[in-house]
Amino acid sequence: MAEISDVFFVDGVRTPFGRAGEKGMYWNTRADDLVVKAMIGLMERNGGVPADRIDDVAIAATTQQGDQGLTLGRTAAILAGLPQSVPGFAIDRMCAGAMTSVTTMAGSIGLGMYDLAIAGGVEHMGRHPLGGDADPNPRFLTEKLVSADALNMGVTAERIHDRFPHLTKERADRFGMLSQHKAQAAYDAGKIQPDLVPVAVKAADGAWGLATEDEGRRPETTMEGLRSLKTPFRPHGRVTAGTSSPLTDGATVSLLAGGAAAKELGLAPKMRLVSYAFAGVAPEIMGIGPVPSTEKALRKAGLTIDDIGLFELNEAFAVQVLSLLDHFGIADDDPRVNQWGGAIAMGHPLAASGVRLMIQLAAQFAERPDVRYGLTAMCVGLGQGGSVIWENPHYDGKKRKK
Repeated sequence: MAEISDVFFVDGVRTPFGRAGEKGMYWNTRADDLVVKAMIGLMERNGGVPADRIDDVAIAATTQQGDQGLTLGRTAAILAGLPQSVPGFAIDRMCAGAMTSVTTMAGSIGLGMYDLAIAGGVEHMGRHPLGGDADPNPRFLTEKLVSADALNMGVTAERIHDRFPHLTKERADRFGMLSQHKAQAAYDAGKIQPDLVPVAVKAADGAWGLATEDEGRRPETTMEGLRSLKTPFRPHGRVTAGTSSPLTDGATVSLLAGGAAAKELGLAPKMRLVSYAFAGVAPEIMGIGPVPSTEKALRKAGLTIDDIGLFELNEAFAVQVLSLLDHFGIADDDPRVNQWGGAIAMGHPLAASGVRLMIQLAAQFAERPDVRYGLTAMCVGLGQGGSVIWENPHYDGKKRKK
């Protein structure tokens, strides 16, 4: 009989993230090849895990068409060389796709139905723009269920500024600038590179190269430069390219295991799942979604926000992160938050981003045995939020000296 099990994040890797569009490094690379490359890298890095023991593969994509269609979890598993006995499926929760891949697989592991699973996501926003072929039901507008521009994420970010005037453009600019600076400092210190899987890329002239770093970083960002940027979502608005995540291509994958399987195979998990939650909010202000989902996840874990020692929050927009920090009384520049930068600098390939947050939190846990709990959280299009609380297996109970 199956038994309730702990769920562990054993490992995670990702491709470098590229700028979407014809000038981006992945313009001539298929979306499914990106996630396959990441999956091969994950399995190579965890050579002690028998491939035929993987119980399922969940791969998310927001725009499931073309080279992001055809049941990605299954097709990617076959293309990555996993045994044909390994099943797979595709999943979609827009920006929280990979996060939902993880929590869905975690549910099966926790119930004892699965021992090992692969979960991740991919988004090739150059090939498949958000909402490209979507056909929203006309009832959304005729019955005024949502605003006509609820799918314009930049407009939803402007509305957070409207609702919370104290979350000023200057605060958002500063947060965006610091994200760029922290990301570059993390690169300079070699924090990011160990979890990146290089990808061979073909340029427009036919020459081959190797993608080894996130392409969209702007470490030279200054407050003066940010002040001069246009506000594309509203005349005289407050959201700019400098306080938004760029359109991005990339893939992420993770290896999850139950307690018995981890022990049997001698695995060294990087995190233990404590709780997770998703919540809905008005689509017009989707950016506040992580507030109720985090409150729900904390309740389920029996914790408070003060128990969280590290935060990895997806920077869809600076104001969206600021709204969560403000709600919980956390300073804009709190060192616990996105200490290696975030999506404003590295990019946000929609359905892939949830696992990037987990990869960075896991790496930080390894350096911080004084921290017991960490949070990964993100907003989701059409008015949702997702939050996952993790425990650090390296925790030693000792307080860090300031």
